[in-house]
Amino acid sequence: MTAPAEPSPAGVPLASARGRWILLTTVLGSSMALLDSTVVNVALPRIGRDLGADLAVLQWTVNAYLLTLAGLILVGGALGDRFGRRRVFVLGVVWFAVGSLLCGIAPNAGVLVAARALQGIGGALLTPGSLALIQGSIRAEDRARAVGLWSGLGGVGAAVGPFLGGWLVDGPGWRWVFLLNVPLAAVCVPVALRHVPESRDPQAHGRFDVAGAVLGAASLALVTYALIEARSAAAPVVAAAVGGVLLGAAFIWWERRRAEPMMPPAIFRSRQFTAVNLVTLCVYAALGGFFFLVVLQLQVVSGYSALAAGAAMLPTTALMLLLSARSGELGERIGPRIPLTVGPVVCAAGALLMLRVGPDASYAGDVLPAMAVMGLGLVALVAPLTATVLASVDPGRAGLASGINNAAARAAGLLAVAALPLLAGMGPESYRSATQFDAAFGRAMLWCAGTFVAGAVVAWATVRSPAPGACHPECQTHCAVAAPPLEPPREAGGRPMTGEGS
Repeated sequence: MTAPAEPSPAGVPLASARGRWILLTTVLGSSMALLDSTVVNVALPRIGRDLGADLAVLQWTVNAYLLTLAGLILVGGALGDRFGRRRVFVLGVVWFAVGSLLCGIAPNAGVLVAARALQGIGGALLTPGSLALIQGSIRAEDRARAVGLWSGLGGVGAAVGPFLGGWLVDGPGWRWVFLLNVPLAAVCVPVALRHVPESRDPQAHGRFDVAGAVLGAASLALVTYALIEARSAAAPVVAAAVGGVLLGAAFIWWERRRAEPMMPPAIFRSRQFTAVNLVTLCVYAALGGFFFLVVLQLQVVSGYSALAAGAAMLPTTALMLLLSARSGELGERIGPRIPLTVGPVVCAAGALLMLRVGPDASYAGDVLPAMAVMGLGLVALVAPLTATVLASVDPGRAGLASGINNAAARAAGLLAVAALPLLAGMGPESYRSATQFDAAFGRAMLWCAGTFVAGAVVAWATVRSPAPGACHPECQTHCAVAAPPLEPPREAGGRPMTGEGS
């Protein structure tokens, strides 16, 4: 059997045929995970009606996936660093497809939620690998544009999901929103095996931090359960809340004392990395709550079909397709501070414009302006945020950095979907009543806007843009304000080894 091809020391040019195949593979894989989350949101009202489910079950349909994804994504990144990022990425794509198939044939809500949790495991394997393949294979001078294209095209997959999901829900049925992933995986896997070079971290060794993964996932699970079931105020809810907080503290304690932790505290010595992850928590919490509720509002209150509700998201798709790559290049020129401040503020304006969307809402006058403004905010935000995460740590830890940032984003969305209905005063049957849901939706959008603004404030106060030329011309990773390298150089002479980054 032929050994996996390794990237050349200089990396693969993005404009080459192989560079385009690498980009296609990473976009296909990450789009499966992103597409699935947005497609499922559109299908929620029909799932609830067909399975006789209340709002809590709909929340778990979203959160079972996010829970295993957020809890295990760091393990997925570590597995890729050790055993080969392409290998683990392909395994994740196959696992995700199997989980999707089980969702598509689920006979009841319990099986559906369990299958969604299995999907999340696959997502935890493939998601960090998608960026890892770009950073480990594409040459340094093309990475910013590659990340911009990946962000834009991946964002298109996420944004087109509601339209595609609506068409499937109104046509062959909601089960096809899950079965859709099977043919995508059938294309992605052979392309990855044929065209994508393998890369790994030769320094990765030792035992995996299984205890850390269990503590982190269990903490998220208990806190999520407490938030979703908080309306009952029963003893199990209180116990879950207390247990979740205690396990979270135990996770931090364990990571600090373990020799090779899943989330090494040393990586947060980079002030830039810490700052961008704080912004990520705020922004993705607001985004998770926003997209979870908007498609419900359009169907429950405004009377849109699933297809019409999905089509309402298309302006976001078009804007990200047209502008995300340029946004990544602009962020590289001017630094991340301004994009990461302006982007969330524009998104907050989009959330506030959704307050105009009620019964008999006009698409052109009410929905379109809100979604267009939200799209502009995402264009300004997503590519610079992703590139800054990768650029703020040593290349040998870029896979870990990507995993931590993805975990932060998914955990933020998980907690937002669990907490926002509670904060907005939504009852278990609210989504069956247009009047009740509309009133609660308005309160929820105010929470989303406030969280976006909090992200902008954090970005302005903590994120710093490096001076032009401050980064090493070959690795392009350390800005003038970043912490010292977290690891010693990989080779004599101080040059990082290639094929390690994400």
